[in-house]
Amino acid sequence: MDEEEANANSPSGNSNSNSFSLFDWVSKLQTKAWETYKSKPISHWILLFLSTLGMLVAFPASSLLSRIYFANGGTSKWIISWVAVAGWPIPALILFPTYLFFKTSPTPLNLYLFLSYVFLGFLSAADNLMYAYAYAYLPASTAALLGSSSLVFSSLFGFFIVKNKLNASMINAIVIITAAMTIIALDSDSDRFPYVTDSQYAWGFVWDILGSALHGLIFALSELVFVKLLGRRSFHVVLEQQVMVSFFAFVFTTIGVVVNNDFQGMVSEAKTFKGGETAYQMVLIWGVITFQLGVLGATAVLFLASTVMAGVLNAVRVPLTSIAAVILLHDPMSGFKILSLIITFWGFASYIYGTSDWNKSS
Repeated sequence: MDEEEANANSPSGNSNSNSFSLFDWVSKLQTKAWETYKSKPISHWILLFLSTLGMLVAFPASSLLSRIYFANGGTSKWIISWVAVAGWPIPALILFPTYLFFKTSPTPLNLYLFLSYVFLGFLSAADNLMYAYAYAYLPASTAALLGSSSLVFSSLFGFFIVKNKLNASMINAIVIITAAMTIIALDSDSDRFPYVTDSQYAWGFVWDILGSALHGLIFALSELVFVKLLGRRSFHVVLEQQVMVSFFAFVFTTIGVVVNNDFQGMVSEAKTFKGGETAYQMVLIWGVITFQLGVLGATAVLFLASTVMAGVLNAVRVPLTSIAAVILLHDPMSGFKILSLIITFWGFASYIYGTSDWNKSS
């Protein structure tokens, strides 16, 4: 009996105990994942997968196209903002068949819902313009890394507006990502384009952070609209919300383009664009398509999951955009920027851990 107790208290005994504990933890995690999967129909997971793909592929592509526009002779911030919302008929083309084939009916449009669409449309138009200024003056990789701060803002706004939970791991992620943004600010001289002045670079930095803050607010307010006004009934409400918000953003942005006479300037821009008029048109057309698909994917994730998951995916696309910009656009990648990217990954991992129930498994 004494020998058995000694073995149990020996280092090897503790090792076996820890091994079995780890095995139990993995087993419980697998069980929990399977139960989560079985709790939803297969259509839910298919739509969530496609929505996630839209965020992780279409959003980075639209960001790179914005940078290509400015790098090859484009100058109008209003035009690239208009491109971001000109694809509003795309979700409408997907929405209308749902009324016919799935026998759904349009959500009744009351005053509060109408005003929420107008307000979100105005915020989206302003957000796109802020990001346009950021991509005009910053490399795509830098702008994307700064854009990861939207995770911080979506967490805070989600906590205060939608009452989402905010735990120690998520707070830790907020601090880490903020530190990564500070590193980029301290390394500003390494990636500034020669034709961009110090003042323009600084304003690009400021507009990117402000755009990220507004992006986080839009995420939280969109979820609030779903919860308070639309309800989580079916996927067609996602399309309705996206169509209406994009439409009003399109209206506000078009007014800005007309006032600035930028539509007339598109003709001269196309003639002087590097690669010619065809390249100019392709950049704008694909910008319209990719941005709208990315926003549609993000809105769908909000409906199918939460602000939290949308924020996580929005953050994950940041390193994807940065890496793609370095490979495809040959963006400068200094040691400080690499360090910032690594720290951002660490922050993402901490945030994902904090938003999951894995840390509660034992």
